[in-house]
Amino acid sequence: MKQELERYPVTGRFLLGRTRYVLDDGGKAALEAAMARVVDYPADTVLCVRGELSLKSAIIIEGFALRIGGDAHHRCILAICMPGDFIDLHAFGYGPLDHDVVALGPVRLGEVHHSDLLDHVLDKPQLMRAFWSATLLDSAIQRQWTLKVGQLKAPNRVAHLFSELWHRMDMIGLADPDGFRIPLTQADLAGMCGTTAIHLNRALGELRRKGIADFRRGEVSTPDRALLEQFGMFRADYLTRALPNIPIPSLRYLPENTKM
Repeated sequence: MKQELERYPVTGRFLLGRTRYVLDDGGKAALEAAMARVVDYPADTVLCVRGELSLKSAIIIEGFALRIGGDAHHRCILAICMPGDFIDLHAFGYGPLDHDVVALGPVRLGEVHHSDLLDHVLDKPQLMRAFWSATLLDSAIQRQWTLKVGQLKAPNRVAHLFSELWHRMDMIGLADPDGFRIPLTQADLAGMCGTTAIHLNRALGELRRKGIADFRRGEVSTPDRALLEQFGMFRADYLTRALPNIPIPSLRYLPENTKM
């Protein structure tokens, strides 16, 4: 992992621990080279505005961001983006986002113009496969969040969320053996788990009393990771997929009648 981040300081965590293996050295280098600039944003910056057309996409190098839907009266957290995640890859193939993306604390982004991204995809179709994999992973996480809201009680939902975040942080080398740090508040956790702040506080208290997990000032810790995952009915299979290694020729040089 250290070598990967040294070679690709902007994009080295993209799909790390998941399906990054679909990219060969040429694909990784092309993605890194496509990044036009690196930009730092302060906390609470609206990085992407719902409904606005964007001609670029951005990957998180450092920090976190939240996908937020709803309105000023009913703020709903739809997802959390970590280092290595594109915050708006959907806009590359689908147009304006249907939600805002907001910086959760200071964040550093690598930005790439869609025209440059398309140019590299034509030469390296493996990049499109990787981008597709990333958006499918986003969808899989969203389905689990929706499922657990209807399936589990609040303490179990919190345990499932902690388990998921821990695995995601593990994959990109940012977790510890007994937990992880992430700049979330109790209000954020309540929004992510589909519960109220009062019920979230009670859920955290139950996890603490049962010795399952503790959450203090953005730090999640547990003496027994297996117990946490069992209590949250967590299985990590939706976070990882084994894809066949199928060579894909350059789209730029295919005969016209074979292009999609």
